[in-house]
Amino acid sequence: MARLQADVLIIGGGATGAATAWDAALRGFDVVLVDRADLAEGTSGRFHGLLHSGGRYVVKDRVAAEECVAENAIVRRILPDAVEDTGGLFVTTPDDDPAYGDRFMEGCRAAGLPAEEIPVAEALRMEPRLNPGIQRAFTVPDGAIDVWKSVWSLAAGAAAHGARILTYHKVLDLHVGDGGVTGARVRNELTGEELDIEAGFTLNASGAWAAQIVHMAGIEGIGVIPGKGIMIAMNHRLVNTVVNRCTMPADGDILVPIRTVSAIGTTDIRAADPDEIPVTQQEVDQMLDGGERLVPGLRQARALRVWAGVRPLFQDDRSGPAAADTRDVSRGHAVVDHAERDGVRRLLTMSGGKLTTMRLMAQDLVDAMCRQLGDERPCRTEHERPPGHEDGRHMQIGDRLRRREATLRDEQLICECELIGRSRLEQTMQTRGTLNLDDVRRQLRLGMGPCQGGFCIYRATGILHGVERLDGEEASASLTSFLQERWKGVWPILYGDQLRQARLDDWIFQGLLDVEHLPEAAAVVPDEELSAS
Repeated sequence: MARLQADVLIIGGGATGAATAWDAALRGFDVVLVDRADLAEGTSGRFHGLLHSGGRYVVKDRVAAEECVAENAIVRRILPDAVEDTGGLFVTTPDDDPAYGDRFMEGCRAAGLPAEEIPVAEALRMEPRLNPGIQRAFTVPDGAIDVWKSVWSLAAGAAAHGARILTYHKVLDLHVGDGGVTGARVRNELTGEELDIEAGFTLNASGAWAAQIVHMAGIEGIGVIPGKGIMIAMNHRLVNTVVNRCTMPADGDILVPIRTVSAIGTTDIRAADPDEIPVTQQEVDQMLDGGERLVPGLRQARALRVWAGVRPLFQDDRSGPAAADTRDVSRGHAVVDHAERDGVRRLLTMSGGKLTTMRLMAQDLVDAMCRQLGDERPCRTEHERPPGHEDGRHMQIGDRLRRREATLRDEQLICECELIGRSRLEQTMQTRGTLNLDDVRRQLRLGMGPCQGGFCIYRATGILHGVERLDGEEASASLTSFLQERWKGVWPILYGDQLRQARLDDWIFQGLLDVEHLPEAAAVVPDEELSAS
């Protein structure tokens, strides 16, 4: 069996894991990061894209609010090209208590969050689609963040400092000896080959799956509660500002403009298994009803897709009974020291937190490791930017169009919705070395616009076939796998314009391309999963 050696093994390739790899590599540690799938394919890639100002938590969760206030400013500074400075509004709808606004402003002052009450008329001028019946409006520094751009730039920064980033490497077992964890055995999910990683320290950043990882070291009751939330992407930007209901956190009370779409979210329900998070019709209706309160007519807009993610909420079983409602669990984060808690050295787990606080979570995790090692090394991530953010400009909605217009006459456009040219697509396929079009989707946003891959993905399949020299069966498997993955988020919201688009896609892929009868396609995507009827 092949072996690797490292100072630090990081388990989990989401926002926290990538930020931890960046932090530890900057401090001079030899780092290996493993994830069972692609980067940001779990919780990090399944949220609404909100860079929290902290406003959502100022009344109920002061610690989380203060963390978001501080980290919002830092993330804007170190990852500017991944952040759109949309600004945020908290509005009192006709269904909300206007008096809550006073508690909200008091909480903002206590948490150090810059907030201002503005006239309702001004809020309606900012966002004409807002409910005209709103009674109060407050501005906060919310923003939108591109999670994949963030995570990949952090991983690239870590790799530039010597870190090895191993995607599609699943942890099979932790090595335990001499009273501590000494590494892990992992399996390459693409080749089936196993690998032993010997590490001086192991950092568990696997989020909602953290309990499953530490169980391999004989540790029980760590208290990670998977809190399921669903979100729906609408087909265009219904608002240009993040809009929140000014009330205690509830279902469907945030509308986030992210790139060219809007995401309405979210629910908060305890999940039994972070890998089993089905979406129900009741949850879809909750989101759409919530969106109607903020923007009347949202139900008449086209819902592109729905997805679910799981929050890694932390409540240690040893601290008392778990909260009955996941909304009562703090959104703050915690470093679990398994030497102190369980007598297992050289293992730390990060739990809780928000994507907004990923840098702080990584700092706290690596600081705790340094203390346990007796090797203090200062954190540098508060000021140092990873690759791709050198010019310091925030992302703007028109940036991609301006870049694309400069080459429209010279380069073939593959994805019209997301403005992806052929050269960038080919370059990504070559550098990633992946046969999975869903991996390319996450890195480039391929197929994430209104057609949901209906017009671009067969072009991309042909290009993948040429770039990676695939045979017919491999190319067919990649295409059908992509269609299957996209279909999961489409079928629960098939009505109106979305149903018509799905029927068109069905005619394209089954009527024209006959994907049901491509080599090996039947084994990848059952007929009923491709049918929109």
